[in-house]
Formats: sequence, C-alpha cells, structure tokens
Amino acid sequence: MTLFSSLVPSPGHRFPGHEEAPSRFQYLGDWESKPYQVTLLPPETAPREAVTAVHSEHMLQRFEVACRQGPGITDYAPTYVTPSSFNDAFLAAGATLLCTRRVLEEGGSSAFALIRPPGHHAEPNASMGFCLLNNLAISARYALTQGVERALVVDFDAHHGNGTQAVFSDEPRAAFFSTHQENLYPFRTGHIEDAPHARGRILNLPLPPRSGDAAFSLIADQVLVPLVERFKPGIIFVSAGFDSHWDDPLADLGLSSEGYHAFARCLVALAQEFCAGRIVFVLEGGYNPGAVVAGVDAVFCAMAGLPFQADDPSPYPEPDIHDRLAVIRKLHKLP
Repeated sequence: MTLFSSLVPSPGHRFPGHEEAPSRFQYLGDWESKPYQVTLLPPETAPREAVTAVHSEHMLQRFEVACRQGPGITDYAPTYVTPSSFNDAFLAAGATLLCTRRVLEEGGSSAFALIRPPGHHAEPNASMGFCLLNNLAISARYALTQGVERALVVDFDAHHGNGTQAVFSDEPRAAFFSTHQENLYPFRTGHIEDAPHARGRILNLPLPPRSGDAAFSLIADQVLVPLVERFKPGIIFVSAGFDSHWDDPLADLGLSSEGYHAFARCLVALAQEFCAGRIVFVLEGGYNPGAVVAGVDAVFCAMAGLPFQADDPSPYPEPDIHDRLAVIRKLHKLP
C-alpha cells in the first residue's frame, strides 16, 4: 500500500502566545528514519470553486479582508489571522484535496494531510476555533462529486467538529461520527441529542474527562464498526486531533500513542473491507508537539500495517462509559 502525505507548516500563520503555532510541527520530519515509507506530495493551492462548494463567497471575502488587515483576533476562541493566513488556508485545503485525489486515483493507497491551520470548526459562513477553512469537508465534498456514493467522517479531536457537522447536516451521502470531551469548546454543539433529523447518520459521543485507550477500544467495537457496516461508505475521512492525548495542554481526555494506533488500525481495517482501502487522515488539533509527532507516527504505522510501541501510557484512571455507549447505540439504532 502506498502512503501519501502533504506537509503544510504555514510558518507565517502565527500569533504571539497562541497554542496553534508552527511549533506544533517542530518534531515532524526525518522521514527516512521511519519504519514506514511515505510519498510526500508538494502542496497545491485549492481551487476557489472547491472551497466555495463548502464556504460561502461572502465568508471568503470577509476572511480575505481580515487577513489583509491582520494580524488580529477574529473570535473569542481566540482565532487569529495574519497577512499570510488566507494563502496558508488555501494551501492547507489544497494539500488535503491533493491527498484525496491520489487516494481516489490510485487503488490501495491512503493518505495523511499534515496541515495547519486546522479546519473542523470552520462552518460554511464563518471561521472559528483556530480553524479558517474546513479542509476535510472541502475534500469530502469533492470526493462526492467524483463518483463516491457515500463518505464517512470520523473525528477523534478532543473538541467537537461543529463545522463538519454543519456542512453535512443535510447531506444524506455523508455520515459524521465525533468523539470529543464533554463541556468543552465549542460548547453549543456535540451533544448526544444533536441533529435529530439525521439519526443514524450524524452521531456525537461526548466523553467524560480521562476517557482513553480502553474507552476508544469499546467505541471502536460498539459504535464505529456497526456504523460502518450499516452505512457502507466508499471512503473514510478522519479528523485526527491529537489534543485527545492525555498530556495535551488544552483538553483532558486520556488517549496514549498506542491508543491512537489501535483506533487508527480499526479505521484502516474498515476502509480495507468497505472502501477498497480508501482513507484520508487530516490533522486537526494537538498542542503538545511531542504527542503530535508520536500520534502521527502511530497513525502512519497503522496505515502501513506495522506494529507500534510507545512509552506514554496515561497515568489517570479511566471513567466507565458503558452507559453512555448504550444511550448512543439505542438512539441511533445500532445493531
């Protein structure tokens, strides 16, 4: 299997003291020493028509003006822009599109877009939550124009992917499943009862703090597998947020690097069974640079079918999530 990636570190997109910074990528690289082999694709700027398939033209015009006037803060998250952010965001979206095209064109391939700024909070009419353009949603929308009948988005970032949910709320060809920490930004979305019109297609699983490797093993078996078996996607997209690591400074979930490997291994196996192997991981959050690089290595090893070992187990006991899983299974009529 060929593994593709495209790297967009966006060094000009930075703001003093902000966690979403180029330093998140400081340990990425040294690809020759890895146990897996990755084909790096030079990133390309996203075509405007691909972006406007998700975001309104009015939103893009406001975003461009804000960047020209930057640097500045654009919302309470706080989200920021700089004079380079407009081009940086289009390059991040374009790199994700390029990875998606390669996966669609080359059988048996998979990809991981290592890009910033991230995207899953960006809604059709607004950037928010450190996110400027919804990189994954732009690519998933593109895939649905290329003969893919159904696309599944799985989001394991510590924060709810409100933007992705909003994009696909009324799209029957797309399913969305988000795991995230409860009572965390963006606060107003991500509840189990969200999107009552799309039961069985839009699933949200807010988790108590310190939910980690054991919880995600149960989630894979009891929610993810039956969801894929029922929806039968033609491609899987993954919002890979490594702020769900137990040592992230902005959240309090409990995954370890080996937990990421196990969850990614399940996703890859499902893609091989239902999607001819077509799966695209897209980097979202993650603000501990060491956890980011370990998580990236864990996912690439899962994509390559390789074992992975790390020495970063969570030191915290996990909560029991069985009752929560029973609720979501009943609500969405999962077998």
